Amino acid sequence: MSGHSKWHTIKHKKGALDAKRGKIFTKMIKEITVATKTGGSGDPDSNARLRKAISDAKAQNMPNDTIDRAIKRGMGEGEGANYDEVTYEGYGPSGVAVMVEAMTDNRNRTVAEIRHIFSKNGGNMGETGSVGWMFDKKGYIVVDKAAKSEDELFEIAIEAGADDVSDDGDVWEILTAPENFDRVNEAIKKAGVTPQAAEISMIPQNYIHLEGPDASQMLKLYDALEDNDDVQKVYANFDIDETEV
Repeated sequence: MSGHSKWHTIKHKKGALDAKRGKIFTKMIKEITVATKTGGSGDPDSNARLRKAISDAKAQNMPNDTIDRAIKRGMGEGEGANYDEVTYEGYGPSGVAVMVEAMTDNRNRTVAEIRHIFSKNGGNMGETGSVGWMFDKKGYIVVDKAAKSEDELFEIAIEAGADDVSDDGDVWEILTAPENFDRVNEAIKKAGVTPQAAEISMIPQNYIHLEGPDASQMLKLYDALEDNDDVQKVYANFDIDETEV
């Protein structure tokens, strides 16, 4: 990484803060509900997205009964809101491309809130498709360098179907096609390695380097978007010095 910190590295550092804010359970409950609904099954063995959502929830010590209620809601049982998945696109300082994945029970409310966050923090909403072409949907796995040597990890990952293993400072980054993500992730776990992060993500094709006021403004925009209750994930193609974080 050579002294730089991309958006996804920053996101990992913020994970603990999200948990403290108490928002992470809300976001995970929505993901379990929608994963059940879109997958057409409450059985994690036959629903890969639900399996991943449950695994993430258990890693955050979410109670089983909370998980079960979210699954039932996704199957149309019990009470609770129905959520729609929505993606918003826009720009941050210096033309940084931003994609926002949200789950909402009120599209009008959510789009108004997201537009306000963009405008308040030096950005602006774009049309659908305005920045999506700058990202590739990939399986994304992060492994601490102390866990495995590059040669060992490369062999495990590539044999399981990964596209690439790269050096990003103190971690290895593994990219896969979305359909190979589960297989690669399981192969890494079977090798005795617990990934720092493992998800289907939108990976920027290029990065815009920010510093000074633009870096600070972009981080404020990023934080404000992530802090919104309806927002599940934020992707952006900025790259900043770690001293700016």
